[in-house]
Amino acid sequence: MVEVLLIALSLALDAFAVSVSSGISVRGFCWKHAFKMGLYFGFFQFAMPLIGWLLGSGLSTYIEAVDHWVAFALLALIGGRMVWEAAHKDCSVPDSSGPTDLTAKRLVVLAVATSIDALAVGVSMAFMDVNILLSAAVIGVVAFILSVVGGLLGKRLGCLFQKRAEIVGGLVLIAIGIKILVEHLMGG
Repeated sequence: MVEVLLIALSLALDAFAVSVSSGISVRGFCWKHAFKMGLYFGFFQFAMPLIGWLLGSGLSTYIEAVDHWVAFALLALIGGRMVWEAAHKDCSVPDSSGPTDLTAKRLVVLAVATSIDALAVGVSMAFMDVNILLSAAVIGVVAFILSVVGGLLGKRLGCLFQKRAEIVGGLVLIAIGIKILVEHLMGG
């Protein structure tokens, strides 16, 4: 069980970082937004190991061949858009829309991008003697908790740094995408 908890923590770190980034950049971010993000991230972190476990070894070589590229592309596109919007914002004109809204579409894209590694973990769990439902539940709950905490922490940071924080938030997403890509290309 300790191993599953450590896996859950390591898988949830990307969701935590993305939640911090969202808390920084979304105007009017509150505990409801953090809870909503936690639900999305927690659900996908729960579901992906189950899907991976079901796929087993039959498709693992195909999944591993592209998972890092998909995660990188999704995070780089969203992060790049956040940076562009923040850099081109006219601060003299009040903006009530916020550069990044937490739409269901955006949350699904972020949740998928941050949970692709959990899919690969699920594939590997197919070859281990683990209770996949319990393991997936632990992974999902940890992701939920860290996402809520990350979003609320990001809100605090966003209040302090405003426009710069939006740019940093976008850069964090791009950096996470690059990290995922490099880790997979280096065989990590």
